[in-house]
Amino acid sequence: MDDAAPIKPPLKVLLASPRGFCAGVDRAIQIVERTIEKYGAPVFVRHEIVHNKHVVERLKALGAVFVEELDEVPDGRPVVFSAHGVPKTVPAEARARQMLFLDATCPLVSKVHVEAQRHYDAGREIVLIGHAGHPEVVGTMGQLPDGAVRLIEHAADAEVFQPIDAMNVAFVTQTTLSVDDTAEIVAILQRRFPGIAAPHKEDICYATTNRQEAVKHLAEGCELLLVVGSRNSSNSVRLVEVGLRGGADNAYLIDDAAGLDWAWLEGVGAVGVTAGASAPEVLVQGVIDKLAERYALTIEEVAPTRETVTFKLPRLLTA
Repeated sequence: MDDAAPIKPPLKVLLASPRGFCAGVDRAIQIVERTIEKYGAPVFVRHEIVHNKHVVERLKALGAVFVEELDEVPDGRPVVFSAHGVPKTVPAEARARQMLFLDATCPLVSKVHVEAQRHYDAGREIVLIGHAGHPEVVGTMGQLPDGAVRLIEHAADAEVFQPIDAMNVAFVTQTTLSVDDTAEIVAILQRRFPGIAAPHKEDICYATTNRQEAVKHLAEGCELLLVVGSRNSSNSVRLVEVGLRGGADNAYLIDDAAGLDWAWLEGVGAVGVTAGASAPEVLVQGVIDKLAERYALTIEEVAPTRETVTFKLPRLLTA
């Protein structure tokens, strides 16, 4: 008589929705894929198209070559600018070299660029709330002359910021920040400078906001939160922070199922699973499949918001 298969312990999986790819990421990846289809390999991409190592490796296999600067791109080959946006000097250099370039900047990042330019044209001193060195911040600050934009990273920075004219200040923000942290910084700026000009519509993008809200719902019902995403992904890192603040006992950022540590699951009855806006759904499914190897899963989708946003591709790729 065969031994019966061991009975797996039960585990509830709370699956965040929305999770994973946002419209801007999906558009950026499609731009690289279609550029390769139309012009052949290699197609050069300035910086990681999105912050996910699995996405980057897959595109490399298709014929994308990732570079830091345009001087690494040979004449005659197309180049794609990443979803995070680039300083104005980059397309200017591409035009000077008569390069074929496609701009995969997320339209919601481009909106921030337009706002910053509008404030600058109106003579306002501009504050950018964001993380120093992040490509999106570099791109936004690079829309305007050096010194025109002042960076604020933390609430403490907002408390000590001294503008030239306290009555003539405006703020914009990186699109992938913590909603709660940013609200705290904005509140400080508005208390100190009641007349500060704000964005017409919040700069933190819909996808970042929705994913953070979904994680808050998850965290209320799980002891452990797993966020699928790369460590250089700002929005993925923020999801871990939001989960811990929201009540999860532990939260971890993992690239894929291989990053799962079984010790994290000891004594856990419910685990939340989500993914940053640049993480493919196949990686989420891989985590669930690995959990199913050891546990009898009950999967419940936590879905406070449904997303229907799409962005058009550049005309050069649709003509």
